[in-house]
Parts: sequence; C-alpha cells; structure tokens
Amino acid sequence: MSHPFVRLMDHLYHACIWVAGLSILAMSLIIPWGVFSRYVLGTGSHWPEPISIMLMVVFTFVGAAASYRAGGHIAVAMLTERLPATLQGLCAKLVDLLMAAISIFVAWYGMDLVLATMGQTVAELPSMPVGYTYLALPVGSMITLLFVIERIVFGSQHMRPIVRFDEHHEEHAEGGA
Repeated sequence: MSHPFVRLMDHLYHACIWVAGLSILAMSLIIPWGVFSRYVLGTGSHWPEPISIMLMVVFTFVGAAASYRAGGHIAVAMLTERLPATLQGLCAKLVDLLMAAISIFVAWYGMDLVLATMGQTVAELPSMPVGYTYLALPVGSMITLLFVIERIVFGSQHMRPIVRFDEHHEEHAEGGA
C-alpha cells in the first residue's frame, strides 16, 4: 500500500516489534543478574524486579498491538466460520468496533492510573514514579487503536510482507538458491 497512513503504520509496527523485542531481551539479561547477585554474590540487587515488571508490561501492551496488526491474536472462529459470508463480514466489523472500544477504554483508564500514581515512587527505585510502570497501558492501547482504524479503513494488513517477514524472507531465500 502506498497510502501515507499505511506507511506510517508500517513504521509504527516496526517500532512496536523493536520495542517489544528489546524489552524481552533486556528482561532476559536483567533477571539472571538478579538471581546471580542474590545467590552467588550474596548481595541482592533491588532494581531487577521492578525494572523487569515494567519491561514485561511494555512487552505485553506494545507487543499486543503489533500482534493485532499481524493477525497473530488468538481468535475463536469456530462459530463465525459456519456463518454465511455476509454474516462473517458483519461479525468482523463488530469485532473491529469492539476492539476500538476496548482500546479507548484501556487508554482512558490506563492514563487515569498513570496520572493517579505519578506522585508515588517505586520503593526499590525512589527516583522512578510508579506511573511510569503503567505508561505502557495507554500507549499500547492507543497504538492498537491506530491499527484498528487502519484495519477498518484499509482492511487487514496481516498478509502483507511487512508483517509476514518470516515467509517473505523464506521466499527470497528460496528464490536466491
């Protein structure tokens, strides 16, 4: 697609993949450090747990947005697959509208939670407001909402090479062999 909004969503999708991937990478380095410092060095670090929790929240909400765009979320389609094509289309539109509503709800109340907890600090990291821990909720939900809008206006993007990198990469590898 060459529409500017879709190109912007492509960039946002890549950013989500990188943020989620770097979050899980950082977690996989931080958690063993916490275990090592506690059980080998005998002086447990206080920061690995809250940072790992924050990274898990980032991974969850930002990764979920990318997963939604790629069509990677769990879907129970047993009932809808048995419906006539017109009803399947209506169900798909209903799902899009419900996803938009849920995204707005989580973004709104997630931002309320962020603002309500900004005056508190994480005990292990006194310079970090608790609100930062929850910031991924409204951010990830707004990104999901943008992907829902894209799906409603431009259709599903889940079969495009940009979200099917593994399949696209395999095609190029087979073609070049």
